[in-house]
Amino acid sequence: MRDDRKLLVFCIWSVLGFLGMGFILEGLSRDSYLVGLLGVCTIVAAFIGHIIVNYLNKQGFEPGETALGLGLFGLICLLFVVGWIVSETSQTDYYIAITLFAVLSIGMIAYLSSRYGMRQAFSRFHIKPTSDEGNEK
Repeated sequence: MRDDRKLLVFCIWSVLGFLGMGFILEGLSRDSYLVGLLGVCTIVAAFIGHIIVNYLNKQGFEPGETALGLGLFGLICLLFVVGWIVSETSQTDYYIAITLFAVLSIGMIAYLSSRYGMRQAFSRFHIKPTSDEGNEK
């Protein structure tokens, strides 16, 4: 992988990713859906920027980038559930979180289906066993 691609992806996520999370956290603390929505849109812009960089470099997401993205998505979901159980959560907080989860999920499905097609998108996650697996003595 080229170093300039790594640097560009890092810069995109450093600026837009942190700015988006800042807007989301500010929207949660101020109970403002519009500020939280601005954060979601900023994160979507970072994701689109990452896709553009991948297209210009004629490559897809690296396995580490995919693992990091899915891991962060799971962590955010877990933190939301823990926050919901531990503290009071307003209706606006629910709307911001549901918007974030829905947009990220729909974005991932749209990316995979447009890049690989529906059949190959499923095979990106489904690991087929080799003919030797399961026949060990």
